[in-house]
Amino acid sequence: MPAFPFLDELDGQLQWQRQLYQDLHRHPELSLQEHRTAERIEAELAGLGVAAQRIGGTGVVGVLENGAGPTVLSRADIDALPVTEDTGLEYSSTVDGVMHACGHDMHIVALLGALRLLGENREAWSGTYIALFQPAEENAAGAQAMLDDGLVDKLPRPDVALSQHVMPFAAGTIGTAQGPVLSAGDSLRITVFGRGAHGSMPHNAVDPVVLCASIVLRLQTIVSRETQPGQFAVVTVGASNAGSKSNIIPDRGELLLNLRTYDTALRERIMAAIERIVRGECAAAGSPREPEFEYYDQFPLTSNDAGTHATVTAALTEHFGAEAVFDTKPYTASEDFSRIPDAFGVPYAYWFVGSVPPEKYRAAVEAGTVSSDIPANHSPFFAPAIDPTLAIGTRAQAVAALAYLAPRDLSA
Repeated sequence: MPAFPFLDELDGQLQWQRQLYQDLHRHPELSLQEHRTAERIEAELAGLGVAAQRIGGTGVVGVLENGAGPTVLSRADIDALPVTEDTGLEYSSTVDGVMHACGHDMHIVALLGALRLLGENREAWSGTYIALFQPAEENAAGAQAMLDDGLVDKLPRPDVALSQHVMPFAAGTIGTAQGPVLSAGDSLRITVFGRGAHGSMPHNAVDPVVLCASIVLRLQTIVSRETQPGQFAVVTVGASNAGSKSNIIPDRGELLLNLRTYDTALRERIMAAIERIVRGECAAAGSPREPEFEYYDQFPLTSNDAGTHATVTAALTEHFGAEAVFDTKPYTASEDFSRIPDAFGVPYAYWFVGSVPPEKYRAAVEAGTVSSDIPANHSPFFAPAIDPTLAIGTRAQAVAALAYLAPRDLSA
């Protein structure tokens, strides 16, 4: 990969990026409600001379064409979370109960910054750069909403797709991984049915409270006894709800589950095991109706293509230095980004950008207090350090794209 000196010449645009980041942080919007955010992105694209398309309601896409060559799609998510901010920042959220607690505002500004760098240095590359700003990542609805609105037919077909996420490790460093990098995630609502009765007459009831308790206990054996040691799987029962009064046996109960896996075949086996266990416990209890299963907030597996991972990691390492780029472990968080490259049938790479002041992170590591002293994504205290995170994230997006966009002869 040739050297691109303009990648380090960010001083001229960083102030614009900082101001934009703080504005977006002050005005977070929940999934599929990102109307102001989308309008602000459209205005920034117009200022960069890039036409904007609305796709999927609040999704925005800008296409920068620059002659013949490969087509690269880079994606940033744009939604916030139902979290009350407690960072004390002067640019804290002004929206009650809503916060950019996952860094998506940083993702937006880094992608816009990369687009500006490429747009102002067209002589250095050729091809097509697609900047895609995706809504509703947090509830796994946004990528699908854009696809349902004809994304694949409305854009040039990319050769590769790219995305990144800020994470709570040292700013100035970048983590990459081949293969699974984020888990598949599934939420499941299970309704089981009993027969209600007075609490003094349990012999007239089929008690769904006891039934739910039996199911919860039995579900624990899926990972401990049905999953091969060494394979990763999580089955969490996050809620068990049945009844409303001490002397009334209710007629139904509800369980809310969450699943995490790195393997699609294992994912299917776990789902089958859950349904088998629930049906079996219902039959054993004499339940008068079959249980009901509702899957929702389903996130696909994010698994980096080996060749794309190698290309992007080599480019990032060459630009930032070997000391700044490291092999990361997979995270058990989940994403819906992969639906987009999968729909196009193209490979992708997804990497992580550190966001904690290096000295603070180093001190926490030495003290063994990272989990307690470093706020993680989705925390009300999550506050990425603007510098150097914004500059690193911007350059990382541009570097990864330039690993594919055909270089021109810089000596001409």
